[in-house]
Amino acid sequence: MAAATRAGTVTGHRIRAVVAAAALAATAAALLLPGRWYLLAFAPFAAGAWLVTRLERRTALVLVLLGGVLLPLTAATGPPDSSDDLYRYLWDGRVQLAGVDPYRYPPAAPELAPLRDAPLWSPDAHWCVPDGACTRINRPTVPTIYPPVAEGLFAAVAVVAPGVRGLQLVMAGFAFAVGALLWRALAALGRDPRRAVLWSWCPMAALEAGNNAHVDVVAVGLAAVAVWLLARGRAVPGGIAWGLAVATKLTPALLAPALLRRRPLAVALAAVGAVAAVYLPHVLAVGPAVLGYLPGYLHEEGYADGSRFALLSAVLPAPLTPPVAAAILAAAAILVWRRADPDRPWRAAAAMVTATLLVAAPGYPWYALLLVMLVAYGAPWEWLTVAAAAYLAQFAPDIGLATDTAQRIGYGTALAVVVTGLALRHRQRRRAEPGQRMSTARV
Repeated sequence: MAAATRAGTVTGHRIRAVVAAAALAATAAALLLPGRWYLLAFAPFAAGAWLVTRLERRTALVLVLLGGVLLPLTAATGPPDSSDDLYRYLWDGRVQLAGVDPYRYPPAAPELAPLRDAPLWSPDAHWCVPDGACTRINRPTVPTIYPPVAEGLFAAVAVVAPGVRGLQLVMAGFAFAVGALLWRALAALGRDPRRAVLWSWCPMAALEAGNNAHVDVVAVGLAAVAVWLLARGRAVPGGIAWGLAVATKLTPALLAPALLRRRPLAVALAAVGAVAAVYLPHVLAVGPAVLGYLPGYLHEEGYADGSRFALLSAVLPAPLTPPVAAAILAAAAILVWRRADPDRPWRAAAAMVTATLLVAAPGYPWYALLLVMLVAYGAPWEWLTVAAAAYLAQFAPDIGLATDTAQRIGYGTALAVVVTGLALRHRQRRRAEPGQRMSTARV
């Protein structure tokens, strides 16, 4: 009987492994679909990831690493589909190799005219500058927005892997590295490392790193290191990693309430020191211009006048949405700081990121890569719906919806899923409490 049971277990494991591998193949195939049909990749991803978390660890590791390689490389086989940010990355790298600080001039500046060549500059490109030249670089009349660590990476890529495909492959490599890091970190922290599949197989990570080559994947990797180190009580190295993440893309700053729960002064000083160290050379070179286009970007996106707070603007007058949004996020930050577990900071950090995404309702999916990483660490899996909501807003014109309508549908649905999940989990805990109390009483 025992032998038959073991044989059945082995057979069941093999079947699950085969079906999971088939789901991975289907996810990769879906990423190659034309138009927006590649978003169908989320369906086999969900099924396959569920199966991987129920496999024996050695088999799961093979599949996690295989997906971490296959999916970003599959996404990198085509040109960038839904973002032109990587052309700015390539330009900033080229400018630095020419010995010019990237914050000094916008691409349209006549001082940089000698650097204009194909494929970044072309008569059929979308963005044109006052002197009549056209380029694939977005917002060519304003300086760069990217922080110093990102700029250093752009310069390095310009040396070792120039061009669109080289940049895509570099970011695909970072996406794989984040998945491998998550497996290692989860195992070291006594967590289930199979959850790394939620990053390594996630179509968003593959698309936004491998295809659109967003530098956010590098910031997410550094933030993942920070979470790991700080969960182990290593305040200074963890703070440095967090500071470098913020100096790559500003979004990891949202982790502050969760990461500052233990030894806040040491963590904050280490983070600030790291940020100051990488900004200092640029401050000495260009002074206040080091802020780049960040202030203008926030105004352009409508966050200054409240027009982009889609869920809030559905129920409040536009002038009230900025202060209400600020109040909600301040309350969320206080609650997260008070409730965060310093040994397991990912859930509190994910709560802060989720609250921010729901309030801000961005139409840029790559902003949510940070949330995907935190879900892989251990935040509720259903919070991935908040990450996916941005795709509906981004592709609203393709399906005949106004952007604000798509934002409200996408983020409103995600909010309902998050609230429902929280309610169900709370109900499960309440049901478990009597049994726990009775067990304790018997002891």
